[in-house]
Amino acid sequence: MASYFCPCPRGMEAALAEELGEIAQQSRTMKVHNQVPGGVHCSGDLLDSYRINLHSRIASRVLMRMGVSGYQNENDIYDLVLAQPWEDWFTYDHTIRVDVTAVKSPLKSLEFTTLKIKDAICDRFRDQFNKRPSVDTREPDMRIVGFLDKSQFIIYLDTSGEALFKRGWRTETGDAPLRENLAAGLLRVSGWKPGMPLFDPMCGSGTILCEAAQMVQGVPPGARRRFAFEAFNDFDPAPWQAMKAAIKPNPLPAEPTIFGSDISGDMVAMTRHNLRSAGILFEVPLKQIEAQEVKAPTEQPGILLTNPPYGERIGVRGDSTLAEDELATSFYAAFSSTLKQRFAGWTVFLFTADLGLPKLLRLKESRKTPFFNGALECRLFRFDMVAGFNRREAAKPKTE
Repeated sequence: MASYFCPCPRGMEAALAEELGEIAQQSRTMKVHNQVPGGVHCSGDLLDSYRINLHSRIASRVLMRMGVSGYQNENDIYDLVLAQPWEDWFTYDHTIRVDVTAVKSPLKSLEFTTLKIKDAICDRFRDQFNKRPSVDTREPDMRIVGFLDKSQFIIYLDTSGEALFKRGWRTETGDAPLRENLAAGLLRVSGWKPGMPLFDPMCGSGTILCEAAQMVQGVPPGARRRFAFEAFNDFDPAPWQAMKAAIKPNPLPAEPTIFGSDISGDMVAMTRHNLRSAGILFEVPLKQIEAQEVKAPTEQPGILLTNPPYGERIGVRGDSTLAEDELATSFYAAFSSTLKQRFAGWTVFLFTADLGLPKLLRLKESRKTPFFNGALECRLFRFDMVAGFNRREAAKPKTE
């Protein structure tokens, strides 16, 4: 049995723990342990790492713990790494990359620590085989990750390879695409489930729509890509192929439930292309239209989830004579009216780095959840568009 750490976007730890709990139901050996800032600890056999890589939409990687110890200095770190049986997992013909993250570590230089870890791995191979693996920081076969806090050092071997948000379908992106695992986490936190109406009126390159559509269709996020564990020394492809073959796609929906629109025709075309690349076999209706002009796409209320543009992106086809902040003010005032008048009964979620967004919308959020998009602090604002609220407003006598 191995210990695993699954990092995720900060703020998504509870959503990831819930998702890992669902994945663990398919396994007799997998257990979910504690959440820590930036990820979730779990354990299981090697096949459980395959399972998480295949099915987790929110994890960024699946790291397998090789060793853990206290440390005083870089030599202690070197000794622990040197003692690990790296040759059981890969050979000197594989290329490697080492990354280190630290929280409150007393060590002066992370670069020097990274170098000591690389030296220990290479020295172990040189001692045994008189050959050593080469370093490739761009496309390594194997990634080794060190984590330091103020007194403890953990060394991991990455079973994923490229970060898990790279699903293998995206060839083109917009200006600032939302990462796929962040989009999947937002869908989970919003409470959206396949079958519920979902609308993204500022869909950009369609990340939220692609994630939702794959969930509706039952396509696992890792179905269309390769993983580092496939290059491990004793990798047996049979159980991995069996795991993929056991995937049962869901029946395709008879009626559309997922909808998108964007001000930019190029973005609508890109979303259409990305949906096809992601293997989506059913219709996701898309429109080129300004967000403040949209109407609810279904009679039944649902969830509106979007990552609104900011600054210049608001004015892609807007009035370029207005300053950026004026443009934002007029855009959000118009968008707010649209939400109140046309989305009664809907739950609206806006994911943004603009913490003053509710003020611009002149709406009181019912919840705000902090998340990080990389290093950028963001909020997921929830607004409940109460049915009947606007009819009461319209019924008031007009004052001259």
